[in-house]
Amino acid sequence: MYSIVQFIHSYWAYLVVVVLIITTINSIIGLVSNKEYGAKDMRLALFTLITMHIQLLIGIVLWLVSPNGLGGIRTSGMGAIMKSDAARKLAVEHPTLMIIAVVLITIGYSKHKKKLVSKPKFKVLSIFYTLALLAILYMIPWNQWF
Repeated sequence: MYSIVQFIHSYWAYLVVVVLIITTINSIIGLVSNKEYGAKDMRLALFTLITMHIQLLIGIVLWLVSPNGLGGIRTSGMGAIMKSDAARKLAVEHPTLMIIAVVLITIGYSKHKKKLVSKPKFKVLSIFYTLALLAILYMIPWNQWF
C-alpha cells in the first residue's frame, strides 16, 4: 500500500505544482495589467485549491503508512528522527510546511472571494498563492523528483 500511495502522491504533486504556477502567474498578470476578474480566473483559483487539498489528503495517508512518517517515529522514536536531517525533513518539516502551504492557499481563496472588485481579488491571490508556491518549491524533495 505504501508504494501505491507514494506513487500517487509523487505524480499528483506535478499537477499541483503546474496548476499553482499557472494560477500564480495568472493572478500576478491580472494584478499588473488591471484586467477584469472573470470566470476563468475563479476556476483556476478553485482548481488549485481542490488539487492542493487532494494532495494534502494523499500526503496524510502517505505519512500514516510511511516508514519515514509515523512508522519511523514509532520504531525509532522522535529523538532519533530529529537527530537525522533526512528523517526529520521527511517526517516533520515536509508535512508541516506543506500543511502551511495548503492553509495559505485556503486563506487566499477565501479572502479573495470577499473582495468586490478585480484588483484586490488578484492582489490577495497573488500574495497568498505566491507564498504557498515558494513554500512548496522549498520543501519538495528534489533529489526524489528526477
